Amino acid sequence: MSAKNLQEVLDQSGNTVDLLRNSQLGAFIYPVVPAEFTNWRREVTAWRETAVLFDQTHHMVNLFVSGPDALRLLSETGINSMANFPVDSAKQFVPVSPEGGVIGDGVLFRLADEEFVFVGRAPVANWLTFRAGKGYNVDIRWDERSPSRPYGNAVTRDLWRFQIQGPNAWKVIEKVNGGPVEQLRFFRMGSMNVAGEQVRTLRHGMAGAPGLEIWGPYESYGKVRDTILEAGREFGLEPAGARAYSCNTLESGWIPSPLPAVYTSEEMRPYREWLGADSYEAVNALAGSFVSDRIEDYYLNPWELGYGPFVKFDHDFVGRDALEAINPETQRRKVTLAWNAEDVTKLLASPLNQDGPDYQFFDLPNANYGSSNFDSVVDAEGRQVGLSLFTGYSANERTVLSLATVDPDVPLGAEVTVIWGEPDGGTRKSTVQPHEQFAVRAVVSPAPYSAVARENYRPGWRTAAAV
Repeated sequence: MSAKNLQEVLDQSGNTVDLLRNSQLGAFIYPVVPAEFTNWRREVTAWRETAVLFDQTHHMVNLFVSGPDALRLLSETGINSMANFPVDSAKQFVPVSPEGGVIGDGVLFRLADEEFVFVGRAPVANWLTFRAGKGYNVDIRWDERSPSRPYGNAVTRDLWRFQIQGPNAWKVIEKVNGGPVEQLRFFRMGSMNVAGEQVRTLRHGMAGAPGLEIWGPYESYGKVRDTILEAGREFGLEPAGARAYSCNTLESGWIPSPLPAVYTSEEMRPYREWLGADSYEAVNALAGSFVSDRIEDYYLNPWELGYGPFVKFDHDFVGRDALEAINPETQRRKVTLAWNAEDVTKLLASPLNQDGPDYQFFDLPNANYGSSNFDSVVDAEGRQVGLSLFTGYSANERTVLSLATVDPDVPLGAEVTVIWGEPDGGTRKSTVQPHEQFAVRAVVSPAPYSAVARENYRPGWRTAAAV
């Protein structure tokens, strides 16, 4: 009998880890936006040297939450304090399970007193939608992410969403606006003029330089994009394709794809029975050299992901008791691992070796081959000291980097080893071919790795993780 929900999928599989490690979903796709406009190296260096236009229209869910109980729903679901959350501001929103594992994260915008929108991957939107049906007077509306493979079918969204970033970003912004634009505080919202329309803005800086995220109705997508690109031509503005886009998180230090911690708690059973058999949580592809029989060993708490500063016990929320029982000083912390160039060269050259060995293919610039990636990090004695969670190449730093979480006694500057590839020849994932594992040396480095990002971000979750 075909499974009707996530719980039935898990019951029929018998082993959650095996189910997810052999998922046929493949790697996470940034849909619709072309892979490259010029080439991904040129597009990556543009946000460091001139300016870049990120197109964030298609790969994230917009979840609109409104009504008298909207703020209460968010407060009782997220680790964040809502005590200081004025209209026209945003937060990095993080909910956890009753066990304290992170379900996901994303940006939460407060548009009006009783009107919010969450922007991010599906797990948080799913969890908020489920929770909204438990006695809250709220309205929920989904603007689903675009299909990964449209196959020529028309794609529409409620909103377009762009970011203008880089050292020349503000020159582009003010030319588009036709005059000065107030440089609001980080994560504060305003408005500007684009092609004769007033659009909403958020002061943001994914690439570490001053810039704005802007959004508006999808019907004006083409006009707005063309206007920005034309205005930015004299300032070296480059449109960033899907391949370049994923590189900015390596430099800025955001780990985008933790495994949703929803598979085990008995309190979460009603939620698993609510989630579809084809939901993100049911088909999520788990990848990497770290293998455990317990799915709980893949859960990450807020401190391990660098979200410790967000945890506020000034309100009741799901998972509060579990988080209160944790000593933050004993938890792993977020770092960047800078991979050894000689080892990376050997890994990249391996497809040309006619006699093998064959290693798991390392794609550029985004090397991840699952939706949630977990590679073992070991010390000189072979002791596991962390997990490497997101891997790729930065053309700005000319280095392979991975975002990781490591034991608190592992200092910056320490050399560790990342185990690349899966054991026993690999899983049945569509992104994997039979291979041997490869040990790569890496140096424990700050997160964010980019000095530009460390020096320009508002003090907070990104910069706090660097020490």
